[in-house]
Amino acid sequence: MSGMTTGNVSLLTRAEVWSRELKEILRDELMAQTYVRWLQEFPDGDTFKIPSIGQAYVDDYAEDEAVKYRPLDTGQFTFQITEYLSSGTYVTKKAEQDMFYMNELVSRFVPEQERAIMEHVEEAILGLQSQQTAANTNLINGGKHRYVATGSSNVINVADFARANLSLNLANVSANNRVAIVDPSVAYTIETSSQLVGINNNPMFEGIVSTGIATGMRFVRNVYGFDVYTSQRLATISAETLETVNCAGFKANLFFSADASVVPFIGAWRQMPEVDTEYNKDFQRTEFVTTARYGVKLYRPENLVTVLSNTSV
Repeated sequence: MSGMTTGNVSLLTRAEVWSRELKEILRDELMAQTYVRWLQEFPDGDTFKIPSIGQAYVDDYAEDEAVKYRPLDTGQFTFQITEYLSSGTYVTKKAEQDMFYMNELVSRFVPEQERAIMEHVEEAILGLQSQQTAANTNLINGGKHRYVATGSSNVINVADFARANLSLNLANVSANNRVAIVDPSVAYTIETSSQLVGINNNPMFEGIVSTGIATGMRFVRNVYGFDVYTSQRLATISAETLETVNCAGFKANLFFSADASVVPFIGAWRQMPEVDTEYNKDFQRTEFVTTARYGVKLYRPENLVTVLSNTSV
């Protein structure tokens, strides 16, 4: 007489067990929208214009002579809604009937579509360095606002933070709330710098050997007045020769003041991400689509320093 063994209960034993959980990919933090002045007084249309004025002049004056009258320089900043985005998907009725993970899958459609649009916004903002003049140092008051990293093999070193600080100072940019957004390779470069981790360790960076320079996306130390964040969404230079260096493949690291009165970027939403869902009887499927319209632009070129750096470390 035989009992219940693994041999005679094989038809009652599941060879594989599937979880009800769907594994999601890891997400980075999106931060760039924080550094945009989002227009509120833009009720309609797709073009917004802001007039600007320059500074007054001073002339030498002699008694009993005519005063020189000079007009103020004037200009006009034009901003447009340029991006019209959609993110859509569908699930057929047959798939709904047969799919074990139907509810879990459908619950992710809208959040994933909104995330995709917000990632587009993030990369568009971080890519606004392209509105500087390429292959040019973009001098303002004698300070370079676009230059190649000065470290070995053109990786960023701490001296590049000091140079960016100087350029912003020369452009009269507020010293408050200065921010640097850099490639993760910059954190590695600083963490392994002999100036910081050697015997004569800089007290400002004390402890980075045991803790690292960054926690999450933020450096644990302020560098030459900059709060430093890392991002893998910085623009990659496709083709540019700057200061005799071929910068193809380099990352465009950004330095600026995030003070509310001088933020470097301007933007507007004509339509925030909006979801539409409907059943398509002709195709026998439920459709989900998220759409949005927005625009972003470099508003204050004097408040943006771009350092092109080699990420091979």
